Amino acid sequence: MVRFEAVGLRYPGGGPHTGSWGPEALVDVTFALPPGSFTWLLGPSGAGKSSVLRLMHLALRPTRGEVEVLGLRSSRAARAALAPVRRRIGVVFQDFRLLPYLSAFDNVALPLRLAGRPEASLRADVNEILKWVGLDGKAGSLPPELSGGEQQRVAIARAVVHRPALLVADEPTGNLDNRQARRLLALLREMNRLGATVVVATHDEDLVARFPAPALVLRDGRLHDPDGARGIDADLTVDRFAAPEEEDAVPEAPSPPPPPRRDPDLG
Repeated sequence: MVRFEAVGLRYPGGGPHTGSWGPEALVDVTFALPPGSFTWLLGPSGAGKSSVLRLMHLALRPTRGEVEVLGLRSSRAARAALAPVRRRIGVVFQDFRLLPYLSAFDNVALPLRLAGRPEASLRADVNEILKWVGLDGKAGSLPPELSGGEQQRVAIARAVVHRPALLVADEPTGNLDNRQARRLLALLREMNRLGATVVVATHDEDLVARFPAPALVLRDGRLHDPDGARGIDADLTVDRFAAPEEEDAVPEAPSPPPPPRRDPDLG
């Protein structure tokens, strides 16, 4: 479950140590997303989509109001409580954010290594995920050697290798052509079919029309029609998607890897 209640968000206006704050980037945003749902997050550039996603993946705390993600109320949570919940969240960025000096394999393996997974056990999982996104032949390639579409698929593999309960994607198709964008959405849809709650921010109206699903619409930091903007409904999940064309089809995702080892520093 993801729940926002009267959320407001301000960013520092004159630097982090000045004590001054800019105008509200989000104003009284309220909504709830049921587990296992797929939701579009729509709105023009500057509407607040990235701010909503940053609150969802616990990169920020709200200035006011309440944000609850996977049972954790972030505004009240101790810092140590955030880490284990973040491990249950996958994030796909528009600019990929791959480490250029690491191979595709090592970029995907990074979350598992940080979680303490033994090298012997993670290798099969990473290879299987790379095969799922169609890059099993590129495991040893560095990001600069890959196309934009290939880099984005590496980013998706990294985001889902630990089987997140929540997957958020910020304009993930912005640097892709139409065919690459459709394939990427097919991958995200497959993760949703397997039970992940998926939220995708975009301004690509053609993509939204091709993959109809409930949507939240932001304008100037406010939720437009918060009672359901484009039909937020627990029953509207992946089964309501339009069927993909054959070229968009992806294989079923591999079996989930074992959970990461418990971090002793977090109790």
